Amino acid sequence: MDIMFVDETHSLSPDKIQAIDDLLQFAATQLQLQEPIEMSVTFMDNAAIQEINRDYRGKDAPTDVISFALEESGEGEVPVVFDEGENPFPRELGDLMISVERAKEQAEEYGHTFDRELGFLALHGFLHINGYDHMTPEDEKEMFTLQKEILDAYGLKR
Repeated sequence: MDIMFVDETHSLSPDKIQAIDDLLQFAATQLQLQEPIEMSVTFMDNAAIQEINRDYRGKDAPTDVISFALEESGEGEVPVVFDEGENPFPRELGDLMISVERAKEQAEEYGHTFDRELGFLALHGFLHINGYDHMTPEDEKEMFTLQKEILDAYGLKR
């Protein structure tokens, strides 16, 4: 999976970004996603994510992660993937925006490491752009169980 990372905060080390890449690659394997796949992850501050949250979600407050899925399929539908010929077009999953500030605040609030919170937020957004949500109790249970299983299997526990 090809992931484009942008650190607008210029605060994350290459090792931290690599750790998020490794986690998302692991999650893609766990979900049995077929290559080629592309997505992006942008790390930003609270002001930048608040602007996106206001403009696209109508909520004028900073949030921790926002995901924009580029494949919106209905219940039970499989997204269309153009795989004609020897060089198929990559599947574009979407974009994640993560507030580094909120990740730091929440890590302290929840009593775990910044690395764990950053990984949690990246995986949470990744599951969203792969069609998971938590709008109903059943969907929430499915998504949060899968989220915990992937984080535990990867070794990023609370």
